[in-house]
Formats: sequence, C-alpha cells, structure tokens
Amino acid sequence: MAIRKGRMYDNYMFSDHERKNFAILELIRRNGPITRADISKVTDLNIVTVSNYINSYIDKGLVSEGGMEVSTGGRKPTVVKLNDDSMHVIGLDLGHLDVFGTTMIGLVTDLAGRIVTKVKKVRIKDSMDKIIEASLELIDELLKKKGVDKNKIKGVGIGVSGIIDEHLGTVRDSAKNGIRASYVSIKGIIEQRFGFPSFIGNDATFAAFGEKMHALPMDIQDVIYMYSDVGSGIIIKGAMYAGASGSAGEIRINYPRNEEYLQVSKNISFLLPTGLDLGLVSQVKKLIKEDDVKTKILEFCDNKLDNLTVDHIIEAAKAGDTLAIELLEDGAVNLGIRIAYLVNLFNPEIVVIGGGIEKAGSLLLEPLRRTVRKWAFEEPANVVKIIPAKLGEDSVALGAASVVIRDIFVQA
Repeated sequence: MAIRKGRMYDNYMFSDHERKNFAILELIRRNGPITRADISKVTDLNIVTVSNYINSYIDKGLVSEGGMEVSTGGRKPTVVKLNDDSMHVIGLDLGHLDVFGTTMIGLVTDLAGRIVTKVKKVRIKDSMDKIIEASLELIDELLKKKGVDKNKIKGVGIGVSGIIDEHLGTVRDSAKNGIRASYVSIKGIIEQRFGFPSFIGNDATFAAFGEKMHALPMDIQDVIYMYSDVGSGIIIKGAMYAGASGSAGEIRINYPRNEEYLQVSKNISFLLPTGLDLGLVSQVKKLIKEDDVKTKILEFCDNKLDNLTVDHIIEAAKAGDTLAIELLEDGAVNLGIRIAYLVNLFNPEIVVIGGGIEKAGSLLLEPLRRTVRKWAFEEPANVVKIIPAKLGEDSVALGAASVVIRDIFVQA
C-alpha cells in the first residue's frame, strides 16, 4: 500500500473512483451482509456500477458473497459482507491524557474496526526519542499477542497530542507537561522499523474520527469532538479538518506569559483553558484548604487531598454532595460558552463530549446543554445534539486505526 502525501485530511482530493470505493465499502462494513440492490439504493449508484465494484473487491479478498436474503418474489438476492479478518490494522494513542490518568494505548483491529487485542501502559513524560522507543515497544508487544498475524497488518495510525506535521510525521508542538516538541519523525521510524504504512494525527482529531466511524450514524457529516476543555476535533462534510498548519481545533488563546497577561486576563478569561478536569480539582483543594468548606468529596479520596481526582468529585456529586454538584454545573457553564461559540461558527449536527469528563453524565451534560441553548444562535442551537463520547479511553486509538481502514477502502 503506497503512502500518499496530503491525503489523510483532504477528502476533497479523492478521485471519483476513490470516493465510490469508500462509500460502498463503508456501507458494507456498517451494514453487511447487504445486497447489491440495497447498496445501489443507499449510495445512489446504478446496480451495474455497484456490481463491477463488488466483483473487484471479491477478487482482492476484501469482501465475499454468499447466503440469500428473503425474497419478495422471484430470484433470491445474494448478500455481500466484508472479510473482516482478512486484514488487520494498528491504532496507537501515544498521549492519552484524560481526567482519570495518563496512558498509552495500542490496539489491533480487524477491517470492521473490532478490537482484536489491546495493550495499555502508563505514559512516560520524557523526550520524544523516549516516546518513540515506547511506541516501538508498544507495536512489538501488540504483534506478539495471540491472534495477531504480522502479515495481515496493513498500516499503523498514530494519535498524539500537539501540532502535527502530517507529511514529515513529526510533532512540532505539544502540551507543556506532556510530550515535548520534536522534529524526529515517529511516522518515518515506524515505517522503517516495521515496514507498515503509517499516518500520524492530532489525538482530538482522531478521537472525533473514531466517534464518527464507530459511534455515530453513517449520515452524520458535521461533528465537533470536545476533548474536555483542552482542544477539539473537527469533522466537516465527513472529513477530518486540521487547518492550514495542522493546529485547527484549539479552543484557547496563546496568552502572553508576562505582566501583559495580568493586565488582560480578566477580560479574556472565558478564552483561557480550564484543563481536562475543568479546573474542578484545584477549586476543591482551594475551597477546603482556604475556606474550610465542608464536603463529602474528602470521603471519596480517603481524606487525602493530594490523591484527589475529578473521579472523586463526580462520585461525590452522584452521591448528592452539594459542592460537587455546584462545581460540575459551573464547569459545564464555562465549557458550554466555548461550545456555543463553536456551534455558531461550525453549525455541527453533533457535539461529542469526551476526555473523561463525560462520565459525570447528566450532572454535566444538562447544564452544558442549557448553556449552549442560551449562548448560541437559535438556528444552530436547535439543530445540534450534545452527547457523551461512546468509545471512552479507546477513542483516539480506534480513530487512528479507522484512518488506516479508510485508506484501505479508498485504495481498493
């Protein structure tokens, strides 16, 4: 499989043949076994064209034909299905940071995107060279797992936090406390070491693509994935959007780190990030230490504030703790204002809330939805649905794997 520069995000550059490949194979992946007639009806391609494409996929081993669908009269139509296990792909999340921990996740999936095996490790905070070494070890470990045939692996998708140079495969910028900026090509080293085609992308963007491919209806085209309050992934007309330099999706400003910041911060605080935990942990610590506020939250962290996580706050809120409930609502309002801005700007059908904070459920989502309805214009606010992420900690890795699957389908 050839690596094609500039193709991961640029769906509009696909040829007519490539677009038809993806439309047909993605429909079979999601809805197979399915008849050629039904494929023709859904894709709006004539039956002869569909049959020609299907015959080509059969020759290549991507799909198989067999079985009969119930007939309404006349000859029973045969159905086609994806040969799920004919090829495997790898998805890596090299910077999975959520409100419950910091991890690296590696998956092997079949062509349908079903997980064959998974490895999860603590993410190291070190130089990019060390991160690359860890990613190679992660791939090695996946390849040794039962049920994984190296000869079936057709590519690797790599999701990582930071600003990505898709062509060079480098991380040019990154979170202050996470993976450091580097010009070393993860993509190139993986391809050289294992011989697999590889794709590298921003973690929020891949999480958005994973949700679209595995958790949302096929006809949903415009999606915003909120990586809590640290960034977002954008899907426009079914395609991942990364912007001119690969940094699209940031929901914060680059504020001056000097006295100028102190002068302007009060006026732009709504644009400053509150973090994956929406700033809840630091707020609780401050209220308990400085204001001696009484709360059940302490019980959930065994009275050890140093061990406090947003998970404990969510548990306390679900148990009825007033402070925890109020803090979640305040966090939802702050995040909701940012989402309202994005809803006005992009007019999405779906906003997915991920990064771990979605585990708060309705305690977070209901005030968040109210805030978006209040601050967004009526037309886009009436259209958008705000839902929790469905893929959990696997969202980035599954999205990365899905990018490889999409490439296989496009090139079929």
